Amino acid sequence: MCLSIPGKLIEITSQLDDTFRMGKVSFDGVIKEVSLTLVPEANVDDYVMVHVGAAISVVDEEEAQKTFSLLKQLGELNDLEDGPDNGL
Repeated sequence: MCLSIPGKLIEITSQLDDTFRMGKVSFDGVIKEVSLTLVPEANVDDYVMVHVGAAISVVDEEEAQKTFSLLKQLGELNDLEDGPDNGL
């Protein structure tokens, strides 16, 4: 199953222009580097949905927390800490 996982954008790490940006996203304390190309409106402290290493949308904090909690309960986050190539 392919999932997008909510996380909090904690840092914009590189920005060549308004289009090509990378950032660090925290998933309950697990930090991953993700592409921000598809969410040019995303700012530090925003919550984003991440799929296959790319943030695909900005979501509000309440929705992000609900989704993350549900994914935890379902055991869908077991591979989150395995490394950078884990499908986020």
